[in-house]
Amino acid sequence: MRAVVQRVSEASVRVDSEVVGEIRGGLLVFLGVGREDDEKDVDFLAGKIANLRIFPDEARKMNLSLLDSGGAMLIVSQFTLHGDCRKGRRPAFIAAAPPEQAAPLYERFVAQVERFGLRVAAGRFGAMMEVSLVNDGPVTLLLDSRGAF
Repeated sequence: MRAVVQRVSEASVRVDSEVVGEIRGGLLVFLGVGREDDEKDVDFLAGKIANLRIFPDEARKMNLSLLDSGGAMLIVSQFTLHGDCRKGRRPAFIAAAPPEQAAPLYERFVAQVERFGLRVAAGRFGAMMEVSLVNDGPVTLLLDSRGAF
């Protein structure tokens, strides 16, 4: 399971011109589910992201987690995080989980983050979405539950 995590001052996601999720301060997480992923990957990544110390403390050092800062999380599914661009000019997505496998794991990720007591907003799985954000910092991190990077 892969994630692009961005610390944001605001973020929103639209489907067919309708805002389906938005936050004011916190983390925007683009989440890609791979064919090999299971519940362990979900649980690991949800805990890792909720506890990442990437928010500033009083001394302006990245020392606080989302849990400490009281922010929210906007979670957007993005199978293209498993795109392989090593050959040719068109990405191959064979490592991405098919929708029938990915959707339940995406929903589990949302539920796991909510269990931490965080306010969670989400995109719509499988939909064509427009994501808007203001990156705070900027802070952007790449995570992979299997340690690929």
